[in-house]
Amino acid sequence: MTSVVVFDYGTGNVHSAVKALELAGAEVRLTGDRRQALEADGLVVPGVGAFSAVMQALKAVHGDEIIDRRIAGGRPVLGICVGMQIMFEHGVERGVDTEGLGEWPGTVTQLTAPVLPHMGWDTVTPGEGSTLFHGLEQERFYFVHSYAAQEWSLDVMPPFPKPILTWSEHGQPFLAAIENGPLTATQFHPEKSGEAGIRLLHNWLGTVKN
Repeated sequence: MTSVVVFDYGTGNVHSAVKALELAGAEVRLTGDRRQALEADGLVVPGVGAFSAVMQALKAVHGDEIIDRRIAGGRPVLGICVGMQIMFEHGVERGVDTEGLGEWPGTVTQLTAPVLPHMGWDTVTPGEGSTLFHGLEQERFYFVHSYAAQEWSLDVMPPFPKPILTWSEHGQPFLAAIENGPLTATQFHPEKSGEAGIRLLHNWLGTVKN
């Protein structure tokens, strides 16, 4: 069975993420322990709240180093919601520019939409060849956010595979999910997306080598 650590650093829907991953077929541990986070087959990084608060909490337990080390070693990481946003270089919220993990170039900014937050079930447009959304192309997923990455500028050259981008729209297009080698992330909450979310997590687990 694939071992997964849901990284417990004081923010995120950790218990619902644990339950959803267990239903998807993983052996799950909820912990902030560095060794276990590094050694697990997969690491899930949840996140809710402000970009700056999530980064502060993550750095306080050296989570930034753990994530970077795993990705550098080709070890799978899944970021959820703000756990996706912090993978970018910067997040700007209420005029505050916070440095992110810098795994991807770009800045997370507020959506331009008549109603914020973007809350509830919505469709996505999976990128061609997506493993994450295999068999889920017509499904809806649960979002709750006011900020998102709205551009993609990472230029990947062969022989490295091109990242697979999945988009959604609320007032304007934004990135709903990214599949980029060992690093995968979703702006929506799979753990709150019912059967579709569990199936998506099952698809991710299929990419995690134990």
